[in-house]
Formats: sequence, structure tokens, C-alpha cells
Amino acid sequence: MSIKTSKKVLVTGATSGIGRAVCRKMSSDGHKVLALGRNETALSELQASGNVTPLALDVTDRDGLESALQGEAIDVLVNNAGIMPPVVAFQDMDQVDIDATLEVNLSAAIALTRLVLPGMVGRGSGHLFFTSSTSAHAAFPNMAVYGASKAALSAFAASLRCDLAGTGIRVTEIVAGRVETDLYRGVLDAAARRKMYSTSRAVQPQDAADMLSAVLQMPEHVDVTRFDILPTDQYVGGGAMVERKAR
Repeated sequence: MSIKTSKKVLVTGATSGIGRAVCRKMSSDGHKVLALGRNETALSELQASGNVTPLALDVTDRDGLESALQGEAIDVLVNNAGIMPPVVAFQDMDQVDIDATLEVNLSAAIALTRLVLPGMVGRGSGHLFFTSSTSAHAAFPNMAVYGASKAALSAFAASLRCDLAGTGIRVTEIVAGRVETDLYRGVLDAAARRKMYSTSRAVQPQDAADMLSAVLQMPEHVDVTRFDILPTDQYVGGGAMVERKAR
């Protein structure tokens, strides 16, 4: 399917993983991208690829975001920013990690949506993407707060779709399984991350970006309300990966 018009796409968590891949894909598709993130070096690299305007801001900076987006007509919002708290049992978590997870993964996405949505409704078109997780829909050990944040984000997206019926706004939840990103960098050491991705092939960020692009190109009367993107070798219940069988 060909893209008929260029859109302005705002991507959070743009400096690594899925967010960076989405920025590059949207840019190559001919869209104008606002890349939101804190890593100024990574943002500069994205800007060099063309069609990308960097926004060096923390996604939780309410006032900064409102000022930066003043007058911007956002056609597509990709609420992708997220953090993984320490992978421990809930009773061993620190309150500061709980608060940060809920703030970044849930509250910030809701607040940013509130900023851009009135303009979309006024124009009668727009598309909202929310990067969720299989942990929003199945139980995983040592991930109670992360799972809760993603489950709430999933519920927000579904309820928002009810509110927006008839407005022309589309809402899509991205249910990601094991994707090879830096999400675990702060909570697992390099050896543990290598082990996580060594047994079977994980989804790559580019795979998720390509799928998002395909969804965005669907006719305006079609809303892909949710897509699950998992490795072929992952099963959701418990999230385990199996070793690929020899042929």
C-alpha cells in the first residue's frame, strides 16, 4: 500500500529499541518525525537520517512537553517510552521503583495523549499507538508492577477507543513479546541479557516498526485495535522461550 500524504509522527522513547526503529521507518516512509528522548547523542544520530526533529525531553516533564508541542499538529502518536523495574518479587521492591514504573509506563502516556488528542479530534483524524506487552495479558513472575502498568495501559487504550468512536481517531495497542532491546539494561547485567536472547531468536525492533507502518497504512475506515508480535518460539503463558528444534 502506498502512502498518499505525509504525517507528523511523535514517537516517545525514541533513542533506542522499538522507538528508534519506528523513527527511522516513519522517516523512510516519508513522514515528519518528532523524536522524543533524553539521549541527545542518539537524537542527533536520528536527526541526521532526515525528516526527524529531536525533542530532548523527559517524557514525565509535563510543562516541558506542553511548551514544546504548542502549535504542533500531531497526526500519529506512538506512546512507546517505558522502563523495566528490578526483576524481583513485589515484596522486595523499593517504593521509588514502583512509583517510577507507574509514572513512565502509564501516567506519562496518558498525560501526553491528553495534550495531542484534542487537536486530532478537531481535525477528525489521527492514530494513537501504545506499546504494551504480553505481561499485560498473562502472569509473569517478578514482574507484578511492570505487568500492572502495562495492563492499565491496555485498559486505557481500549476505553479510549470507546470515547473516540465516531471521531475518526484510531487506537492500536502493540502487544510485544520478547524483543531484543535495551529494556533490561538497567536491571540485568550483560551476561544475563546475552543468555536471555541466546536460546531462540527474538523479535527485532525493526520487525515491530515494520508492523506499525503496515497498520498505519490501512484504510482510514479500518482500525487494527491490537496486534501481538512475538517470536515464533515464544509461548505467552509464562513467557518462556523454547530452543528451536533441529531439522
